[in-house]
Amino acid sequence: MHKRVAVVIASVLLGALLPPPVHAQTTTLTLADAISRAQQSAPALAAAEAALRAADANVDVAALAPNPTLSYQAENVMGTGRYADFGSSERTLAVSVPIELGGKREARRRVAEAERGATRLGLNATRADITQRVTVAFIAVAAAEQRLSVMRDGHELAGQAARAAHQRVAVGKASPIEEERARVLLVNADVKLGKAERALNLALTDLGRYTGARAPYLVAATWFESLVTARDNKEVVTLPAAAAAEARLAAASARVDAARRDRIPDLTLIAGSRRFGDSPDRAAVLGISIPLPLFNRGSQALARSHADYERVQAERGAAMQEVEQALSHAQVDVADALAAAEAARGPALAAAEEAARIARLGYSAGKFPQLELIEAERALTETREAAIDALAAFHTAQAHLAYLRGSIAPLYKD
Repeated sequence: MHKRVAVVIASVLLGALLPPPVHAQTTTLTLADAISRAQQSAPALAAAEAALRAADANVDVAALAPNPTLSYQAENVMGTGRYADFGSSERTLAVSVPIELGGKREARRRVAEAERGATRLGLNATRADITQRVTVAFIAVAAAEQRLSVMRDGHELAGQAARAAHQRVAVGKASPIEEERARVLLVNADVKLGKAERALNLALTDLGRYTGARAPYLVAATWFESLVTARDNKEVVTLPAAAAAEARLAAASARVDAARRDRIPDLTLIAGSRRFGDSPDRAAVLGISIPLPLFNRGSQALARSHADYERVQAERGAAMQEVEQALSHAQVDVADALAAAEAARGPALAAAEEAARIARLGYSAGKFPQLELIEAERALTETREAAIDALAAFHTAQAHLAYLRGSIAPLYKD
């Protein structure tokens, strides 16, 4: 135990004497840079864009007319007598052209366009989700840097306290218990510092997965200590989740109309030319065909589309409720986080800093016992950590509110 404490104290003293190491040039990443990088490389966004391209192609396909059919028919062949070969056969070359009735093609196109609209909203929702995820990861990095700074300060103060206790014991002004207590505090501070360093590395790794940035890199988050609320988007008329529910309902309504029109039978026009055996005579072949709806009249398909419409309509109502509730809760969360951050960074932090300063001076002068110094330092560290947590919660709440509003722009500017 004593050897480990001695190593820790020696490392603190050595770190204070040696010049800081020279680091390689690092990249500084802003929130806007991080979001831009993530938007360019996110697999989810690539999938959503591919889905939109497929929806565009589906609109083009829906607007196409059905293909005509070219047929060739030979009659009176491979028989007996004069019909043993193809010489006396009747050969017919005809073209069949389907004629869609009841506006089926237009209804099919409206379904495809409605589905494309829903897909486009899904693409926008994916962008907003990526923006939120990157913002939250960026906030985590900024908070981890702040916590690491607090732990470094605490580690330095613990080292100073350990040296002061050692000197007081050496001159007989304090009990050896004080020195042992100070050593324990230094070891604990060393553990906390290592934990904060690992937490920062993990947060940087998480952010790097979104942005593709490789360590070492820094983040510019001057806004982290600011408590300015993000501006409300006054131009937002319909929230993205509500718009998506409306788009799904519009697509379901279009499918009902398409199913109703599909019940109308289509015509097929046939036109061709027939040649009679070895004779040079030819004759036109004209025909028309229409399916007889004896077994499948389209009633089941129409009933299915009606049921699907009712389901989507009910889901739309539930989505509207969830959106309104989520937005209300998010607005309250921002207000609560703002109040908590203002309180944590206000008089409480100032009082803790002043108490710790007085305790250090008093302990160095031998006027205050060591326990009062320890308690003051612990209260200061906890207050600073609480302030960082409150700031992170405030910014995270703002990011969630921006996501609900469909924002894809950076929440803050550096």
